[in-house]
Amino acid sequence: MDQEILNALILPLLFSLAVGVYGFVRMPEKRGPLLLNLMLLQLVGVYGLHLEHSTTLFGLLSVHCAAVFVMLVRHLQTPEPLPQQHS
Repeated sequence: MDQEILNALILPLLFSLAVGVYGFVRMPEKRGPLLLNLMLLQLVGVYGLHLEHSTTLFGLLSVHCAAVFVMLVRHLQTPEPLPQQHS
């Protein structure tokens, strides 16, 4: 069953990481919801790791966690743009 959990989670985690980085760079106005979705998908991965322990899945989740953490810190350090007033 160890390999089944890894097979079920490897593609969604890699896809979410690729789309997350793309969305983070291309759509700065949607970074908050994007990061929330990445964290929720990571929780699914952690639940899979809890069901079946695997060093490969742990490594993949570690990379995913590090990338989400870096994006979250960059998002929190970026100042909010002021709303523009139209005259």
